Amino acid sequence: MIFDTGHRSEIRDYYDVITVGGGPAALGAAVYATRAGLSVLVVEKTLEGGQLNLTTYIDNYLGFPSIEGQELAGRMKEHAQSLGTHFLNEQVKHIIINGDERIIETEDGRMIKSHVLMIATGADPKKLNVPGEKELTAKGISYCATCDGYFFKDKDVAVVGGGDTAINDALYLAKIARSVTVIHRRDKLRAVKILQDRAFSNQKIKFAFNKVVESFSGTKKLEEVILRDTKTGELSNIKVDGVFIAIGLVPNSDFVKGVVNTDESGYIITDEFMQTNIPRVYAIGDVRKKSVRQIITAVSDGAIAATHAAENYFT
Repeated sequence: MIFDTGHRSEIRDYYDVITVGGGPAALGAAVYATRAGLSVLVVEKTLEGGQLNLTTYIDNYLGFPSIEGQELAGRMKEHAQSLGTHFLNEQVKHIIINGDERIIETEDGRMIKSHVLMIATGADPKKLNVPGEKELTAKGISYCATCDGYFFKDKDVAVVGGGDTAINDALYLAKIARSVTVIHRRDKLRAVKILQDRAFSNQKIKFAFNKVVESFSGTKKLEEVILRDTKTGELSNIKVDGVFIAIGLVPNSDFVKGVVNTDESGYIITDEFMQTNIPRVYAIGDVRKKSVRQIITAVSDGAIAATHAAENYFT
C-alpha cells in the first residue's frame, strides 16, 4: 500500500523504525527497512532531503552526472514513500529510552514509540553570520568544495578558514579554479604541516592572513568579499566568483547528549553497524563521527543500519 503521508491523522503510535531527520541517510534507511517488511516513520522538522535542498547542482552522486539538489531530494523521498514510509514534519525535542521502548517526543507534545530508533539529524556548516552571507548562499557562497567546486572551473575563488578542512579544500579547488585565495584570521595556518607545505608550494594558492570577512556583496550573484584586517582594522576587498566557507561543522546532536555517547565535538560515536552505545539506537549520516561526509556515504550509513536492525532485532 502507498500512503499519502502528509497528514498527521495517519501517524501511528508505534513504528518498527523511526528516523529522526529526513536527509539522505534517513531516506536510505527507510528504503532498506521497508523492503525488509518493517514499518518506518521519518520525522523531519523542515523539508525532507536535508542539505540537498541547499545545494544547487550535484555531480558526484553515482548515476546522476548532474542533478539539482532539490530534485534528488524529491526523488529520494518519492522512493521511500512508494514503499510505504510515513513522514511527519515536526521537531523532535527528546528521545526517551524506557526498557525495550525507544520513544520520541516532538515539540507539539506527540509521543511515538518504536523498536529501533535512528538519529539522522545531520550537521550544519558553521556560518560567518556577516551581511550578504545568507542572501548569496548558493549564488557564489558554498560550504562544500567537493560538492560545488566543479562549477567554478577556471574562475577565481576564495576559501575562508585555516584548518585541515580549509586547506584540503584549497588544494582541491586549485585543481579546478584559476586561483584560490585562503582567507584566515590569524598570521599562520592551523592545518597540519604536510597540508601547509603543499598549499604554500602551489602557485595557484595565495593567502590573505590576519583578515576576516566583513561582508559579501553582489546583486544576483557573489561579486566581491569585503575584508577587515584583524590588526589594523583596515578594510579591503577582493573580487571572486565563489567563496567556500570551511570553518567547521556543528552536529545537530544536542537533544541526545547524555543519552548516547558523543565525542568532544558532539558527533555521535557508533560501531561499524552505525549502532550507538544503546542497543537499537543508531546514528547515521553527518551527525555520526566519521571521516567522509557526502551524500553517498550518508545513504550507505542508512542502508547498513537498516540491514543490521532488520537482521538482528526483528524475527
